Amino acid sequence: MPNTVSLAQRLQRLFLTGLLTLLPIWLTWVVVKFVFVLLSGISQPWVGALAERIAAGFPDTLGWINAGSVQATIAMVATLLLILCVGWLARRVIGQRLLSWLEALVQRIPLANIIYSSARKLLDILQTKPDGTQRVVLIDFPHDQMKSIGFVTRVIREHGTGRELAAVYVPTTPNPTSGYLEIVPVEKITPTDWTVDQAMSFIISGGAVAPDTIPFEPPGKSPPS
Repeated sequence: MPNTVSLAQRLQRLFLTGLLTLLPIWLTWVVVKFVFVLLSGISQPWVGALAERIAAGFPDTLGWINAGSVQATIAMVATLLLILCVGWLARRVIGQRLLSWLEALVQRIPLANIIYSSARKLLDILQTKPDGTQRVVLIDFPHDQMKSIGFVTRVIREHGTGRELAAVYVPTTPNPTSGYLEIVPVEKITPTDWTVDQAMSFIISGGAVAPDTIPFEPPGKSPPS
């Protein structure tokens, strides 16, 4: 019996060690796979058509280029190069003129102008320092005994009372591009001293990457005894 118990304990320890070793690898794979699929999907249509033509013209030497995994890799690299080129152009005068022309064109398209302008404002807000209200906050979500990390995108006022309300975007883990929009009274949010980068690392890592301390209650509210 002692040998059996000892063996069971050792197996349990080995299992926990293996699980804790694989979890970060799995989380990294989930995030990388999401980015890989997202980036490769952008260029996949024209890369696939081009690869089929090349494979048909050179079946003996370049037939392998028609494989799905090869096409996905080429599409991802092509998308990354496109993003880098756009970033390079955006820092040049000609690129800024092209972006201004593109924005003017999008503004003329119904629905697209709303989506583009809203996304543009959100990204600009997250890249700038807030005015009067801390950007990264905690809110009671999904109930008052739990907190979620959120980003204050705007402060508005309640009609009639003038009470300040914060529009808070609450991203999900590990994909912060999806989430919830909550309207929360300013006095009920808990400001933090975290940067947007620290909050994003916290969200993507499932809480594994975080500063050592964080406030939990709003200012002036004592913690429950």
